Amino acid sequence: MTEVPDRQAQRRRVPAPGRQARSAGSAARRPSGSGGRGGRPTPPRRPSGPKPLRLGSPRPRLRLIGLALTLVLSAFLVRLLQVQAVDASTYTAKAQQNRYVDQKVEAQRGDITDRNGVALASSVDADDITADPTMFTRKATGIDDAPERAAELLAQVLEADDEEQAEIARKLRTKNTMYVLLARRRTPQEWQQIADLKAELARQEGEDSGVVNVLAGVFSAPSSKRVYPNRDLAGSVLGWVDAEGRGGGGIERQMQESLAGRDGKIRYAQSGGRQVPTAGGSEKPAVPGSTVELTLDRDIQWAAQKAIGDQVAASKADRGYVIVQDTRTGEILAMANAPGFDPNDLSKADPEALRNAAVEDAFEPGSTAKVISMAAVLDEGVATPGTHVTVPNRLHRGDRLFRDDIDHETWHLTLNGVLAKSSNIGTIMATGQLGDTQKEANQVLHSYLRKFGLGQPTGLGLPGATSGILAPPGEWSTSQQYTIPFGQGVSVNALQAASVYSTVANDGVRVQPTLVRGTRGPDGGFTPAEEPRRTRVVSEKTARTLARMLESVVDDEEGTGTRARIPGYRVAGKTGTANRVDPRTGNYSGYTSSFAGFAPADKPRVTVYCVIQNPTEGSHFGGQICGPVYKQVMEFALKTLQVPPTGKEPARLPVTFKP
Repeated sequence: MTEVPDRQAQRRRVPAPGRQARSAGSAARRPSGSGGRGGRPTPPRRPSGPKPLRLGSPRPRLRLIGLALTLVLSAFLVRLLQVQAVDASTYTAKAQQNRYVDQKVEAQRGDITDRNGVALASSVDADDITADPTMFTRKATGIDDAPERAAELLAQVLEADDEEQAEIARKLRTKNTMYVLLARRRTPQEWQQIADLKAELARQEGEDSGVVNVLAGVFSAPSSKRVYPNRDLAGSVLGWVDAEGRGGGGIERQMQESLAGRDGKIRYAQSGGRQVPTAGGSEKPAVPGSTVELTLDRDIQWAAQKAIGDQVAASKADRGYVIVQDTRTGEILAMANAPGFDPNDLSKADPEALRNAAVEDAFEPGSTAKVISMAAVLDEGVATPGTHVTVPNRLHRGDRLFRDDIDHETWHLTLNGVLAKSSNIGTIMATGQLGDTQKEANQVLHSYLRKFGLGQPTGLGLPGATSGILAPPGEWSTSQQYTIPFGQGVSVNALQAASVYSTVANDGVRVQPTLVRGTRGPDGGFTPAEEPRRTRVVSEKTARTLARMLESVVDDEEGTGTRARIPGYRVAGKTGTANRVDPRTGNYSGYTSSFAGFAPADKPRVTVYCVIQNPTEGSHFGGQICGPVYKQVMEFALKTLQVPPTGKEPARLPVTFKP
């Protein structure tokens, strides 16, 4: 039987390998002479040299970095939640606003034509010259004076003066914008010159790095320009269009809403100043303006304008005007002013000439207003054309002594003769019969003045038109009671005076004057103007009697209007020569000369009224200087309208009587 050794005893007897090695080493290093197991060993020597480095723990630093990253990410998270959740709609709107650009599409302005469709005002293609100021900075061009160089080149094409050139340079230096308007409504030829110059500079820049294309930031935008093909013809009636595209006077201003149309709008996405075709957009088309058709006849307007212009120049007068009206319809066939202006170039126009003086000037009509006094006398039945009126050389009334235009012996005139010879004294005596007292006579005369349209609007609605001045009869001064019957102390405009004669010519029915026949919309449909108001003023018998009396003014050798005769036609008319009120001083200075009438007298078609203010050369009598204008314009109008000559000779009424 094999004996199992005691393993614990063996582990106690056998030394550990390390210990045995250290004991052997120690014994070898022990100095001689030492002995016994109880001696202490000599400690080992430490090696010489630097101490070894000990690395710090990385954990604190990692904790700090982690905390910083957590804070940053938390801030981003909060901002992200704000943008995408809390303020999402606000930022979406801002993004859309910055991304999408709205551009106005200008509506085509409607034309203005005469009664036959002939264009008096129209619009043609034009270009607005624009620029992007950010493309003129030193950063963009590499030079400091790019705006000045560009302004100098543009000024040559646009014919700008030094002040305008400096303004262009100032606009090109505008900050915080990518758009400035340099010039409005320039012709396509002008833009083409700029485009050619821009292309040439670009070519030179490509060939020579020292050349800078200072026009690279200049662009054009489509627009339109108002043109008046007949230059100054009817300029005061048409008006003009200002730099903003709005009517500045006349029909252009009065009919602004109809002519202008409605602008459209294009909305498109952009990036870097360029349109993004695939990003969508929207468009609201512009609605063109309507064409306005006037009652004017271009040819008659030309004849009237030439006649009054020549006479104003020959008389060295301040101004003059002519009205031509259709007696049956009230339509104005011509409204001419002299001097006039060309709406195509307002820079050369006299500011005073920009007014439509034919409806804006209020003046005392003088003897042409005597037809109203005679209408009242006849219509009230207090006299007839043959009534005898003995006219003295002087007449004392109130606090004044009245006289006629010329000194004369006592005249023995009929009522018809009073009108033919234009006697102030005879008119005062005739109208004095309208009432038992002068106060009653004043009230009756005032009622007829009002019915004929004095002291109230003409109804045209033209800007600046005056209603004239007609005081209530209770406010007439002592002198006005006797001057108003022969046309002084009361004020009218030229159209009001012309309408008086058209009323007589139309058998006593006043038709409110009209200047616009209607409008034609973009679809081609025509909308006529409202029918003018018609008012019975005097009886048909009174009107026809007045027409015969007015013939005596022109046809009878005793009359004052013989220079207005027209061969082949019977003409009814009346001269006028009034003391003129100077608008600057308010005192009488110079004369207002006039002539009013219609033809043919037996079958009226046309009324012509001529006025010349303050003639200083030659005669100042209305029959002498306005009679020929009336004749020239009336002859042309009758031929243009193809009115046949009169078939019957006039029945002459007596002018004088034997006492």
